[in-house]
Amino acid sequence: MPDGTYTLLLELPAAATVTFGAAGDYDLDAGWYAYTGSAFGPGGLSRVARHRRVARGEHDVRHWHVDYLTGHPDTDLDAVYVSEGEDRECAVARALNEAGDALAGLGASDCDCESHLAYAPARATLAAVARSEHETRR
Repeated sequence: MPDGTYTLLLELPAAATVTFGAAGDYDLDAGWYAYTGSAFGPGGLSRVARHRRVARGEHDVRHWHVDYLTGHPDTDLDAVYVSEGEDRECAVARALNEAGDALAGLGASDCDCESHLAYAPARATLAAVARSEHETRR
């Protein structure tokens, strides 16, 4: 599987409190969330398939902050946007945070970004940025 950068577009239809492991509890509004990650090294973009398994309830192990949101029973994984062979994780995350609202401290433990998880009440806000920042939708 090739390497690259990806963005998960997630819907949370009702407000919920989600515990993000050691990061603690976050009160999340109903709406749309975009998580941007990178998949370089063993397995590459097969990491996206793992995120889909977590979202379907088929995989219970939580490695990353986003696993707690994708693993929430009300969360729907709506779309995945991918840029193969490109390390654009922080640039894409910043663009999404500018379009929406950054959830400080989530998904950015290995860089100096505020967050790699953005929120917006409307799907179109985050989907438009994800489409413009990535080459394909899967």
